[in-house]
Amino acid sequence: MLSYPAIDPVAVSLGPIQIHWYGLMYVLGFVAAWFLGRLRAERIGLSKDDVGDYLFYGALGVVIGGRLGYALFYGLGQWLADPLWVFRVWDGGMSFHGGLLGVLLASLYFAHRKGLAFFTLTDFVAPLVPIGLGAGRIGNFINHELPGRVTDLPWGMPFPGMGPLARHPSALYEALLEGLVLFIALWIISAKPRQRGLVSGWFLVLYGLFRFVVEFVRMPDAHIGFIAFDWLTMGMLLTLPMIVAGLGLILWSRSQPVDVRIPDKTG
Repeated sequence: MLSYPAIDPVAVSLGPIQIHWYGLMYVLGFVAAWFLGRLRAERIGLSKDDVGDYLFYGALGVVIGGRLGYALFYGLGQWLADPLWVFRVWDGGMSFHGGLLGVLLASLYFAHRKGLAFFTLTDFVAPLVPIGLGAGRIGNFINHELPGRVTDLPWGMPFPGMGPLARHPSALYEALLEGLVLFIALWIISAKPRQRGLVSGWFLVLYGLFRFVVEFVRMPDAHIGFIAFDWLTMGMLLTLPMIVAGLGLILWSRSQPVDVRIPDKTG
């Protein structure tokens, strides 16, 4: 059994101003996406500056969509009891599924502005997302969030505030699968131009499968519990449509062109 690392969720305190590790993890994710996006921007006709503009809209989509999604899917009662709670994002509580919807809306707007096909843009951004997902899960772990179920495996650890029993470090499982493994897989798949929609489809399928599997060792939200069958969680329920949509996109992509655009540098 391992000990839960004693990491202060507050990274830096400057008088009344506190900078939390959870927020810094999001910054890390966006910086990594900005850097990697600039490497491939010209493939779809974007300039390096366009990448920064796109990520600005994407950041708004992640934060607003993620927080509203969590409030609707997991914390509606708390939101109704304390309406200002939804603005305290440093307390944790961000929904991936809500954040995904926010990014899709931002992508739809940006694709329209730049004259790009929607799935051309989502294929471009899909490999950039996992680093932020992995970093966010590490932020959850530092915040003592996403506790796992009890285990006797040697890497289990007592979860702060949940007694002496060892539990799965489920947030770290998600950081590994949704972060590192998903990034490597999508970066390899997208190493050369692919048919439109293929990379987006694989993102949905792989994320959905990884999240579904980890839900078996992650504690369901205490105020929700199991949705059905004493094993189906809200995370599983929200993830199943992603897997189905991803498989549909992969099949649809077979009829689509390999989508590559070269920017006009004459002007």
